[in-house]
Amino acid sequence: MKRLKIEPSVARRFKLQHLLFALAALYLVFISVKFPQFLEIAKAMSGDDGYVGLDLAKVQDSQDGDLSKPLFSSVYKDTFHRKLEDQSQDAPVRPSKEPLEEKKSESKPIRPLQHRYGRITGEILRQRNRTNELSVLERMADEAWTLGLNAWEEVDKHDGKETGESSILEGKPESCPSWLSMSGEELAMGDKLMFLPCGLAAGSSVTVVGTSHYAHQEYVPQLAKLRRGDGIVMVSQFMVELQGLKSVDGEDPPKILHLNPRLKGDWSHRPVIEHNTCYRMQWGSAQRCDGLPSKNNEDILVDGYGRCEKWMRNDMVDSKESKTKTTSWFKRFIGREQKPEVTWPFPFTEGRLFILTIRAGVDGFHISVGGRHVTSFPYRTGFTLEDATGLAIKGDVDVHSVYATSLPTSHPSFSPQRVLEMSDKWKARPLPKSPVRLFIGVLSATNHFAERMAVRKTWMQSSVIKSSDVVVRFFVALNPRKEVNAVLKKEAAYFGDIVILPFMDRYELVVLKTISICEFGVQNVTAAYIMKCDDDTFVRVDTVLKEIEGISSKKSLYMGNLNLLHRPLRSGKWAVTYEEWPEEVYPPYANGPGYIISIDIAKFVISQHGSRSLRLFKMEDVSMGMWVEQFNSSMATVQYSHNWKFCQYGCMENYYTAHYQSPRQMICLWDKLARGRVQCCNFR
Repeated sequence: MKRLKIEPSVARRFKLQHLLFALAALYLVFISVKFPQFLEIAKAMSGDDGYVGLDLAKVQDSQDGDLSKPLFSSVYKDTFHRKLEDQSQDAPVRPSKEPLEEKKSESKPIRPLQHRYGRITGEILRQRNRTNELSVLERMADEAWTLGLNAWEEVDKHDGKETGESSILEGKPESCPSWLSMSGEELAMGDKLMFLPCGLAAGSSVTVVGTSHYAHQEYVPQLAKLRRGDGIVMVSQFMVELQGLKSVDGEDPPKILHLNPRLKGDWSHRPVIEHNTCYRMQWGSAQRCDGLPSKNNEDILVDGYGRCEKWMRNDMVDSKESKTKTTSWFKRFIGREQKPEVTWPFPFTEGRLFILTIRAGVDGFHISVGGRHVTSFPYRTGFTLEDATGLAIKGDVDVHSVYATSLPTSHPSFSPQRVLEMSDKWKARPLPKSPVRLFIGVLSATNHFAERMAVRKTWMQSSVIKSSDVVVRFFVALNPRKEVNAVLKKEAAYFGDIVILPFMDRYELVVLKTISICEFGVQNVTAAYIMKCDDDTFVRVDTVLKEIEGISSKKSLYMGNLNLLHRPLRSGKWAVTYEEWPEEVYPPYANGPGYIISIDIAKFVISQHGSRSLRLFKMEDVSMGMWVEQFNSSMATVQYSHNWKFCQYGCMENYYTAHYQSPRQMICLWDKLARGRVQCCNFR
């Protein structure tokens, strides 16, 4: 029998794999002995279907007393309890013990929550010596609270006739122009942003006339760390972005399309055009076109166009081209007609004029330069064309003029009467006097009229919600535009399902909404469990209740899509400083789009917050994981329950919650559930 001959390179890889497996096994043994609770959580996270519960009591009983202490308990020193970490705010107001909704009368004016609570309240700030140094977050909290109170006073004094708010609610839609143009000077004066009042529609197009800059030197620290020279590279690139409406201060507006031609400076060392989307500061997967043509499969084409066209590259010899040269003489000899094939250069050149056009098709965006199709980018889940209300152009480019044509003449966010259906069937039921099984707090932004209406018309119509076994409320802070706040006030008064928090909405202050959800669930409805989700989250309420029922009610519960040993980003735009988070890893935490805690954990959060000993952080889901870990180490054992079907990004088959769902997708998901199909709706 012949012996099997193994190449030396294959043998080396085989030995390396065995070494890595051995190191991984040793690491797991160390983790299981030193930090047993992490191993248990990891076991839970390895499950495919159905929840996998974690009984941490058994783990702690089987270990030595010192070793059973959670990893993070040692770092929660009293200094951190006294010092407000990344989220010191002038917090929202304390929920009243009386229900916010009137059961019989709707004439009573709607009011925000009346009592403040939080680490830094207005009274505490007034008592402090203002000469003392305040942290950035303390100043942000103070400012947000002051601006919020002023904004609410404006709403109280507000006369709808002054801002046209009455006409908005009476059904007189705002008209938008069908075309727009702007010179380069006008664009520069407007922070390089062109406002598209009613967004885009299929058939709309945007044309940019500009000149690319010559490449300049730029220092890239990542390259320096990799010891590739001194980190100096030649860079020439610019960005053209279709942006949506910014919901809160501190959060970038969503990017419906991020188009980034890179003439020089890309890590690939060749010209590239990158496409992407960004929603709530979470980037999607980039589509990169680098001169190689994309496949022409039907499932890849966008309205019949390829995603990436071919252009000339110096690093590649085209085998098809060489084959063509060898056969061209023979084809000419026999008289067969030969279709000429032209390969164009990269469409952008340093110091040269270009005409770039972005056209909105049925299935995606189509980008052409100089009248020639270059790339196509399919629409992505969670974005709609009407959301593209801004065109931003930045980077190494001089813009001469911009034109937008075939624009829609109305937009639902600027015409709330198009989405706010003032019908009694969408009104919330009064808060029940008896305890409820589950309270769901939905985080929402002031101008998300369409998102809230979609939730009311879909999963809020579940039988358990209609029977008041489950209660749902939206938690909304205030907007800088007083007319938007005025419409929010009328919406809250009519539907009775909005809790208004009178501070100015900011991305960094979202954690305060989470605390207010806990307090409302404890004091206003007396819920057994509390769920937090976003207004673009679709919830299968019956299925979530069944998951909760699978856990013993005698145990504290923390359920969701759990993250284990995640590390903070220390560089980049959304970096977390060591002052904000001194530890190297986050505690186990459930992703923010949808998670559940038991009532005892919520009471613990409220108690700690009321005594000003609750550590806060700008990432609300990480904050909740930190509080649960603290509760687990000091109060009672928590059952961690993980399931991937609490979707963090988009949707999956047999989901429990689906995230980043547009209003249209919400309606589609609800219609499918009505037909007994638990399937996703992957369209715009």
